[in-house]
Amino acid sequence: MDITTVESFRAARTRDDLALAPGEIFLAGGTWLMSEPLAEASGFVDLTTMSWDPLEITADGLRIAATCTIADLVAWAHGRLAIPVPDGWVATSMIPDAANALLASFKIWNTATVGGNICRAFPAAAMVSLAVALDATAEVWTPDGGARRLAVADLVIGAGRTSLAPGEVLRAIDIPASALRSHALLKKIALAELGRSAAVVTGRLDIGGAATFAVTAATEFPVVRRYERLPDAAALAADIATIPCYSDPLGAADWRRAVSGVLAERIRRELAGDRRAP
Repeated sequence: MDITTVESFRAARTRDDLALAPGEIFLAGGTWLMSEPLAEASGFVDLTTMSWDPLEITADGLRIAATCTIADLVAWAHGRLAIPVPDGWVATSMIPDAANALLASFKIWNTATVGGNICRAFPAAAMVSLAVALDATAEVWTPDGGARRLAVADLVIGAGRTSLAPGEVLRAIDIPASALRSHALLKKIALAELGRSAAVVTGRLDIGGAATFAVTAATEFPVVRRYERLPDAAALAADIATIPCYSDPLGAADWRRAVSGVLAERIRRELAGDRRAP
């Protein structure tokens, strides 16, 4: 789409370049920005020219640059990049499942970024589902030159809304090694076989036995439920029954809540077969 209001384009190369002039907005992959009119935008500031390393293995886990493409993240999970997946990081098997929850072709994957998908904060944002499932934290650069950190689950606060203040930039997403060593599963459902996800449920069983379930797509913001041990069917069903779902043409709230319960129970049963379950 032609964005007729945009009159300027800047390639950011240093942090100083991230100071926005009136009417400027940040651009990463641009797959959403180029899809509809942006009456308030008069300029783009390209983040991809910051040359951030897409993926880094750190002492604490996996660091994903906000500008990392979904294609690169999937390729890494499949062992197709020079950076190997560390032994024992079995939860990386969830990454392709999350990418396939997107209503997007592989061509979009090669341009769309992990950070862009998270910051767009749509209910069906699959990178939000992935990050929340694995307890990812966001590093946010502030306009004053500082930084703050918060859980990705707290970054997304509504449909298309985040807690980012004007001028703030999502720098990276950090996933802890402990979550990457867990047994993690993702299941989704849509009204159409190739339609946008109407409900995405993730479940994780940590080495110590703690369990985490999260519901996205069916809700306007991530809903996370944590347990010291894997819950029984009744306890999990009762918790899922309280989640605040929404209605739109792709699914009614009561249907979304019901299918979320079905998906959560399927995940619970699979996790129950894991040796870490009590």
